[in-house]
Amino acid sequence: MSAPAIDPVRTPVTASPARKSAGKQRTTPARFDTALGWSDRPGPAWALRVLLCLLALGVFAAPFLTIFSGSFSEKASGSSLSFLPHHPTLLNFEVAGERGIWDYFGNSLVIAGGGLLLQLVVCTLAAYALARHRFRGQALVLTLFMLTMMLPEEVIAIPLSLVLGHVPVVGLDLKGTVWGVILPLGAWGISVMVLTEFMKDIPAEIEEAARIDGVGELRMLWQVVLPLCKPALGVAGVLGFIMIWDQYLLPLIAAKDPTDYTVTVALFILRTDPEVGSGVVLAGAVIALVPSLIVYLLLQRSLVTGIAAGATKG
Repeated sequence: MSAPAIDPVRTPVTASPARKSAGKQRTTPARFDTALGWSDRPGPAWALRVLLCLLALGVFAAPFLTIFSGSFSEKASGSSLSFLPHHPTLLNFEVAGERGIWDYFGNSLVIAGGGLLLQLVVCTLAAYALARHRFRGQALVLTLFMLTMMLPEEVIAIPLSLVLGHVPVVGLDLKGTVWGVILPLGAWGISVMVLTEFMKDIPAEIEEAARIDGVGELRMLWQVVLPLCKPALGVAGVLGFIMIWDQYLLPLIAAKDPTDYTVTVALFILRTDPEVGSGVVLAGAVIALVPSLIVYLLLQRSLVTGIAAGATKG
């Protein structure tokens, strides 16, 4: 009787470094690969895409370059604006400063900072209640938040002016104060919607594990939910800041004196001033533009991440 044949033990074959590098080269996308098929190989399609990108860049960048060049030009006018300043000077900024643009700029910073902080706090608390809890009338509350986005400012301008002049219950007159502008901006439907939809995607197991450890509601929101909502907070922060910074009608109806105006209202005042030229108005526009650009550049990563997360939701 012959002994059964035993297969020899096969030793695992170790891939050579050259084979590993070849595999990496096959699986690693090219530097310029995108969903649209962009590649670094020159050709008709590549040239067409470059041309389209340059065209889009020119459309979006031309107004900014024109504003910057006009603000530094000695004699700027609406019919002779160019990408490069003619006889560069800082006189336009000096004249704008003499007209009080920096005081208006300071008012805008105070209102934008306080309004955004209050808005994020209120919208975060509202979104947490709508996303992580169930109660009667929940859909109605969310619908009311959405309805506030459909009312133009002109419709509520007169009622809001009356309310700010005599706040119900407490009877305070908030006109002429920063609170008259900050409090109406304390809640915004878009921020509530963005934060609510983002918080709904947080797994319930994380919250259940934290509750087993004895975590309360405020600690749950601060230490568990908010760290997972940084992209959504970035979106709400950027959009909320731009919305507050660009307010024109609300600072106008809440002010009692021209010194209470913001920089957006100051631009209209400069434009109607016959003693200043277009260069001073453009200088004021540059001053008003800088904070929005800074906020966007600081939070652009969170903005893109939050928008991409919302687009791929579900």
